[in-house]
Amino acid sequence: MQLHRTDVVDGAIAILDQYGLADLTMRRLAGSLNVQPGALYWHFPNKQALLGAVADRVLEPMDNPVDTGEWSGQISELAHRLRSCLLAYRDGAELVSATYASRLTTSKGRERMASAAIRAGMTREEADLAAFTLLYYVLGQTVDEQARMQMDSAGALEEQNSPLYDTTDATARFDFGLQLFISGVRHLLGTRVR
Repeated sequence: MQLHRTDVVDGAIAILDQYGLADLTMRRLAGSLNVQPGALYWHFPNKQALLGAVADRVLEPMDNPVDTGEWSGQISELAHRLRSCLLAYRDGAELVSATYASRLTTSKGRERMASAAIRAGMTREEADLAAFTLLYYVLGQTVDEQARMQMDSAGALEEQNSPLYDTTDATARFDFGLQLFISGVRHLLGTRVR
């Protein structure tokens, strides 16, 4: 059986979902694919490049069309879509955060957020900064959310600290922060002399 690049990414995603990012090793991946570890390096020069490809797969839904025309609706939809992509995979937020930090992902999700901010009236420089701010908000919020869920499922949290007993659910907390961000953009744009 010939090993293809997509087979390697599929195998890595399966390990990510079952064992988590810390246990996604080239040796484990090679074993799950019934190949020698060296066979993986035919498709990826190193583990970091593999993680970038896995992150790109996780983020594929970010490329889908946006359903709303107004800039604030576009930003909101993209932020929620990003959060959904990250939550769809165990340690998804940690993986994507690491690949964004090392510039290994080729996802255009952040650029799409910047484009929506430009449509709102921001300069390119402001839009890029706003998109990074929103990206880091979504990543940070989701890393925390996933970590708490995993700690809770492992029994590592005391009952009163369990996400199950939060008075505000994770989506409501996420929406609150997102609305603060959008309100901040509106305020910034509204203070400009026209």
